[in-house]
Amino acid sequence: MTERRMARRYDLSLPVNIRMPITREPKPHSGQTRDISTRGVYFMVKKDLAPGTEVDFTLTLPAEITRGTEVFVRAHGRVVRVDKRSDDDHETIGVAAVIERYDIIRGEGSHS
Repeated sequence: MTERRMARRYDLSLPVNIRMPITREPKPHSGQTRDISTRGVYFMVKKDLAPGTEVDFTLTLPAEITRGTEVFVRAHGRVVRVDKRSDDDHETIGVAAVIERYDIIRGEGSHS
């Protein structure tokens, strides 16, 4: 099978908050990233999403990764694939989303 990714992928398990801008649900859905690149993200979530769904998501890159202060990434994208897995009465939903645009917000460093 040929590798089709255009950007390097990083295996990162980070908390992510997901919102669907179309439905305007008041609470975001929590998930966990499995990997991320500059063009896409794969995350695990309990909410079933359909391919083509627009998503807004926010994740935090901790200071250990950025070698400085934590960095917040706010992104807008679209679901391209959904993987459903069941094990021990537990359904896990993996979502692959393409990132269409993102903003990076640097956190405040600690001032001592």
